[in-house]
Amino acid sequence: MRKLLATILVAAVICVALPTLGQAETKLTYSNFFPPTNHQSKLAEEWCKEVEKRTGGKVVVEYYPGGTLTKAKQCYDGVVEGMSDIGMSCLAYSRGRFPVMAAVDLPLGYKTAAQATHTANAVYEHFKPAELSDVEVMYFNGHGPGLLFTVNKPITTLEDIKGEKIRATGNSAKLVAALGGTPVAKPMPENYQLLQKGVVDGSMHPIESNKSFKLGEVCKFGTDSFDVAYTTVFFIVMNKDKWASIDPASQQIIREINKEWAEKHAAAWDEADTNGRQFFLDQGGKIVELTPEESAKWVKAAQPVLDSYVADTSKKGLDGKAVLEFTQSTLK
Repeated sequence: MRKLLATILVAAVICVALPTLGQAETKLTYSNFFPPTNHQSKLAEEWCKEVEKRTGGKVVVEYYPGGTLTKAKQCYDGVVEGMSDIGMSCLAYSRGRFPVMAAVDLPLGYKTAAQATHTANAVYEHFKPAELSDVEVMYFNGHGPGLLFTVNKPITTLEDIKGEKIRATGNSAKLVAALGGTPVAKPMPENYQLLQKGVVDGSMHPIESNKSFKLGEVCKFGTDSFDVAYTTVFFIVMNKDKWASIDPASQQIIREINKEWAEKHAAAWDEADTNGRQFFLDQGGKIVELTPEESAKWVKAAQPVLDSYVADTSKKGLDGKAVLEFTQSTLK
């Protein structure tokens, strides 16, 4: 009788457990402003699938592209407040909030997205800035070099850019002003019409935007000003409570995936730059290369942008000089 009761008890326990077998221990939501067709969005969705696969279904992530869960500017706070569990957006949308990481966006002379992505993650790992302490950082990535493109004339010297109206925002706008141009702060989606209608004479943007935003159809000249090229840092962060709810083994798996995916994002940006440059050339666009002497002049002209960063961060009680020097060292 006792054996029968024991058997029944074991069977009952199994029956209770069966419905939960195979179910996810943790379900997460992921918000991204990139549209689903964008290469960065596709990679984010692949990350979600990889997490589920490699954690054996212990962690399942529902993906929401195109700003359907939170908009680009709302994304970071959306993660902090639990509107989404994970978010990908741009640090520059909260300008002034991330002073240490902002150093990466400066016109430091980026050549590739791989370089920019390495720098962003290295700066975070080295300083572990308090500005990001309200989230669990997954990883960062940065787009390829932001360069100057114009409509009516090639820009080969600093004298050429004087008086030119250039669409630019944030640090790229500061760079335009330092070089002698007139920055016009307008969002990227408006850029095509601004250039087409002659409202602006040119634009500062990543090479890939010539294809993704069709800017290569309206810009006729590109200046390879790589020595003052900037990037934009994108974050992938998770709500701290949600991260704490994930079992340690799965956390370690996600960390490993994060390292792989940072490189994948960088590679996708660089491939997009290659395609963007070819698209620009296919539309009849012409590339101008600065002479070494002229490039040195641009670097000197851009120095006040870097000096301003050091001064501004120092006012906030941070060692802006140390942050800038370390950031520059990662490029070498």
